[in-house]
Amino acid sequence: MKILGIDSSSLVASVAVVADDVLIAEYTVNFKKTHSQTLLPMLDQVAKMVELDLQTIDGIAVAGGPGSFTGLRIGTATAKGLGLALKKPLIHVPTLDAMAYNMWGSDRLLCPMMDARRNQVYTGLYRCRLSLEVVKPQWAVDVRELMEDLNELGQQVLFLGDGVPVYRQQIEEGLKVPYEFAPAHNNRQRAAAVAVLGGEYFKQGRIVSAAEFQPNYLRKSQAEREREERQRENE
Repeated sequence: MKILGIDSSSLVASVAVVADDVLIAEYTVNFKKTHSQTLLPMLDQVAKMVELDLQTIDGIAVAGGPGSFTGLRIGTATAKGLGLALKKPLIHVPTLDAMAYNMWGSDRLLCPMMDARRNQVYTGLYRCRLSLEVVKPQWAVDVRELMEDLNELGQQVLFLGDGVPVYRQQIEEGLKVPYEFAPAHNNRQRAAAVAVLGGEYFKQGRIVSAAEFQPNYLRKSQAEREREERQRENE
């Protein structure tokens, strides 16, 4: 089985190919460039480097949200276009599930955090000793509320994600349980994790057509929220 993985849910842009439990190639960049400029060239370079015939892939696994609205739309459009052209199914992999899967083998409570602005993060709680266990599905939450939830659980926590440097002070001041931070090679999105986890979902039949695939934003965009606030003020 051969799975193409795509993640553009944040500042990170990442493409990977996994075939029969082997990571064949991964191209990951964490830099301030528009994904519309980088994602397809990255995929093209990966395909050329490993002489990949895209017709031979079995499915396309996509980080399906939450995350940057623009990034998710670009990743979705790229995956849907490939899926339609190649007539291949798509696999929706929740962004935070894939981030937690980076830490496969850890015995800690895993807490990936993505900065959602306004003192909020997208997060979820997981364990991933030998397989991914979703303790609490991904949701948007105030950082202070998240610290309270973690204190109530009373377990050692491993944090990762771009929300960590933003809210590190609040973590250090608010958390009463032992905690650690994931190292640099595992603390951001990686398409390899999306592809491997997507392969597991593929085996379970959790696939959709390219036409059916939709990202999960978890909450409305800032523009939509501001428009609704103006409408309420004018009522």
